[in-house]
Amino acid sequence: MATSVDAEASASQPVRHLRQILLWPLRLIPPDGAAARHARPWELLRDLPGSPWREEVDEYTGDATRFHERHYNEFVSFLPYVQRFLYGEGRARRDGAQGDGASPMRVFRRHDVKAVRVVPRPGDAPLTLEVVHADLYFFYDIDIVMLNLEVGISDLSLAQAQDLLYRFGRGYPAGWDAEGTPLHGMHGVEWLGADGQVLARSDSGQREAFLAHVAEHRAPRIASHWAFMLQPLVSDHSGEPGLLRYRQIEYHRMPVMGFIAVDEPARLTRGDFIRLGLVIGGSEAETALPYLESTMQGRATDFEQRFCYDRFWIDAGMAPRTRYLCSGHSLIVVGDARSTFYNCRDRGVLAQFRHQHFLLFLIAHFQKAALLMFSDTLVEALKQLDIGQPSSVRRFKRAIRASFESFLRFTHRYWFHSVSDQAQVRALFQMCSTHLGLDALYAEVKERIADMNGYLDADSLRRQANTVVRLTVVTILGLIGTVTTGFLGMNLLAEADAPVSRKLWLFGIVFVATTVLTFYTMAKSKGLSDFLDALSDERLSAWTKFKALLAVWRRPVD
Repeated sequence: MATSVDAEASASQPVRHLRQILLWPLRLIPPDGAAARHARPWELLRDLPGSPWREEVDEYTGDATRFHERHYNEFVSFLPYVQRFLYGEGRARRDGAQGDGASPMRVFRRHDVKAVRVVPRPGDAPLTLEVVHADLYFFYDIDIVMLNLEVGISDLSLAQAQDLLYRFGRGYPAGWDAEGTPLHGMHGVEWLGADGQVLARSDSGQREAFLAHVAEHRAPRIASHWAFMLQPLVSDHSGEPGLLRYRQIEYHRMPVMGFIAVDEPARLTRGDFIRLGLVIGGSEAETALPYLESTMQGRATDFEQRFCYDRFWIDAGMAPRTRYLCSGHSLIVVGDARSTFYNCRDRGVLAQFRHQHFLLFLIAHFQKAALLMFSDTLVEALKQLDIGQPSSVRRFKRAIRASFESFLRFTHRYWFHSVSDQAQVRALFQMCSTHLGLDALYAEVKERIADMNGYLDADSLRRQANTVVRLTVVTILGLIGTVTTGFLGMNLLAEADAPVSRKLWLFGIVFVATTVLTFYTMAKSKGLSDFLDALSDERLSAWTKFKALLAVWRRPVD
């Protein structure tokens, strides 16, 4: 247990710099009447008039002179198949080709939002954070878009840093107190332009609007400042027109990354690290371990083992006393603000945090979002199935087949168990995927899709078997007439020399009678099949076989 002296020492430590990265996975929904899926949603965004988003020409797709050592370090951190996912193959990308040669990932960036002003709690002084960049990540053949927002601020208290990590990244309020103040989220948020003008502000305090939206749509209402950030993408439940529509696919708390630089990391208490690692907020008045220690002993006592990567938590090296905290939902790094290497944007920990570590975090959460999307697709297909309507059955089969094909492509293009052979990158990705439960989720979705596809295959085989049975019955019964009338080539009616008109009339009558008899036999084929089975069974009596014949006309038509 931390002493009060230790707690006061850690609370008095200022955070020299905080860099916070939010990553919000959303599912893209085609508008009514559009194609079933978005193969290239970025093309729609690129062509929308008035869109603030522009495709990012980065160091890998643009001028080679912009390619620096930090980009090289990022590239070589990943295994070849991950490199192809992240960067594609250079020549194909420069030629604008799509497919295996081009990167399956496209990035769009907006430059009009320069800062964000937040008020964490009622009565708090506003904090203004720089918006480093705001990006949208699209993925080929997967209807997922991910909002990536990176903000930074310097010189604030540890409790303020904990509150920013805890409160900022929420798509809508979790609830309100008796005074109507949003719970757990920011009291106020404003996006600011280049000259400081307010572009949009939060409406989280408008409780009645959020309640009415859920009552009407059975879906949460996205807070106005996040809705503004995503425009011209619109919420599928908002009622606003738009070709690119999205739905929430995960919890309303956005996955978060945090870079924290303090003067003496070793003076932070265990409670501080638990609050940071599990992103449970903080307060200037809190000096003891959070509620986790008393109510969830098992999870708290093995905190260091489960949530901490302490390879660099030593008083040596280029960035001494650097600790990584990973809970799946969050990836936080805490280090010494006095270390040049820790704060270096080109080769140091900050560069790794913004590049290698961000990408492994993005891959893990993209995989989870894609798997949840496949699960949602199956549920929606089942919900729309009406077995009494042939058209509904056909749509259901097409939806399941398409999901199965998409899942196969996802497996071979995007599913990685390991992204790097570098010890640190490999360990952090393993921690992320373990806490997110990716392997178990993948196995569950794979089993569900396989079960559904297996059902369709079995149903198809059953239908084929029924068809074969019916055709066999028709053939057997038709064989009687064929052999009878064709015996020794005799003709019952000698009409060979009859006029053509008489032949046509006779042909028509025989054709209609044969057709009616064939269709009638098909209609009764199930009962006739049962009769033939009974007829071939030597154990049954003649009377039982006769009753099986009578049952052909007693049973309802199949």
